[in-house]
Amino acid sequence: MEKMEGASSVSYTLGNEKLCRITSEAAERLSDLLRESEKVGGALRIAVVGGGCSGLQYQMDLVDRPREKDILIEAGEVRLVVDPKSALFLAGSVLDYSEDLQNRGFIVRNPNASSHCSCGKSFSL
Repeated sequence: MEKMEGASSVSYTLGNEKLCRITSEAAERLSDLLRESEKVGGALRIAVVGGGCSGLQYQMDLVDRPREKDILIEAGEVRLVVDPKSALFLAGSVLDYSEDLQNRGFIVRNPNASSHCSCGKSFSL
């Protein structure tokens, strides 16, 4: 990973698909969301926080730019940002998008999770 410094003097690291790969479906939907929210050039922030049925859950938000010490993953025309603590839980994950009636939205397929709750929104290690 390579250390970078953005225009606003924020120091972040460039990551790659070894941390989190983005499927074409997720990239397409993310691109649409960024355009609709007028955050073109922005990113999807993925964080792992305590909570949910299984103990840990994903928190996602559209952001303008990386924060200090974030990891930025660029995949084609879209970008993800992950804080260093969440990166420990996400290594090797895949961000996908589902149009399923029960699970419409972004889905993280995490090989590190030992179990998932039935709603698919939380996990444990």
